Amino acid sequence: MKAPDMFGSLLAVGITSLVGIQAIINIAVVTSSIPNTGMPLPFFSYGGTSLVILLCAVGVLLNISRQAKKV
Repeated sequence: MKAPDMFGSLLAVGITSLVGIQAIINIAVVTSSIPNTGMPLPFFSYGGTSLVILLCAVGVLLNISRQAKKV
């Protein structure tokens, strides 16, 4: 919400929703609300690709928050 421009705001919402949706899907699989989808748990995966991509995304998110407008 305090990002310097609209692109930063939308990018932050997208990254946050990416991690949030993965977590919600995994919670639903664990509680047997939906069938197993094969999606890796956020920040945990066997191969490491998911971990690298999510850490890069969180790095971008931290950079957006560092450039936030001061009140």
